[in-house]
Amino acid sequence: MNKTPPSRILFNIYVAIFLAFMLIPLAIMGGAALNASRFPSVYPWKGFTDQWFIDLWNDDRMLNAAKNTVLVALGVVCMAVPIGTAGGILINSLRGRSRSFLYGLMVAPILTPGAVIGISTLLFWNKFDVPAGLHLSAFGQVSYIAAYVMLLVLARLQSFDKGLEEAALDLGASHAQVIRRILAPHLYPAIGAGALIAFFQSVENFNVTLFTKGTYDTLTVYVGSKVRTGITPTINALALILITITIIGAAAYEVLRRREESRQEKLRELAREAEVATEAALLTGATETA
Repeated sequence: MNKTPPSRILFNIYVAIFLAFMLIPLAIMGGAALNASRFPSVYPWKGFTDQWFIDLWNDDRMLNAAKNTVLVALGVVCMAVPIGTAGGILINSLRGRSRSFLYGLMVAPILTPGAVIGISTLLFWNKFDVPAGLHLSAFGQVSYIAAYVMLLVLARLQSFDKGLEEAALDLGASHAQVIRRILAPHLYPAIGAGALIAFFQSVENFNVTLFTKGTYDTLTVYVGSKVRTGITPTINALALILITITIIGAAAYEVLRRREESRQEKLRELAREAEVATEAALLTGATETA
């Protein structure tokens, strides 16, 4: 009888503790959104209720903040995805010190505190008499979120066969056609993942938005103000909705990713079959000629 090694047991214990540490607070938060108690807690349990979701729906300021958050997030996606993709392609084409310098320049905003980015964005655009607002929040967030997209694109480019580009150029394709028909399809999974990350990074951003939003509200800033004045279960209801949307988005992306992998595997299998058939036909022809 095989015994489980101690290292495996310790690993399983670690995974269990890690998952419990991550999931139990979320479960408590979700339970508080469904508890009839006026305080955000699961104990004592006073029965199921949807009152906090109704109160959330009737909170005009919360709905306006949610609308502003979505608008900013969409703007960030529209700017961060092309910037990050172009940056990844450019860095991948460079070699030597120029590559290291540009890579460090693009990654540096990720390591910069959000408050510094927010204040810097506000001071920079004030020099051009641009007032604070949601547009500055989008600009400030793009300055570091584009780096996440760049990293995903760079990782995807590591599996790209540059011989395909050279072959297409030798056959008369233009650089635009190579990018559109060869490089871009290979990068679609990374671009899609980058768009999702950019959207959710923008939604959860607080520090940059706090300094650049002007008189507008976003969800994170509004929730922060509610926490200071006294949190209610409506915040738990909002958090439960956001987590549900995140889980659905992640599940949808995983389904699409697996379908794409299955499609690529079928194409590779067809290519192998075609290659085998071609070799067999050549061998048959050579035999008949002999």
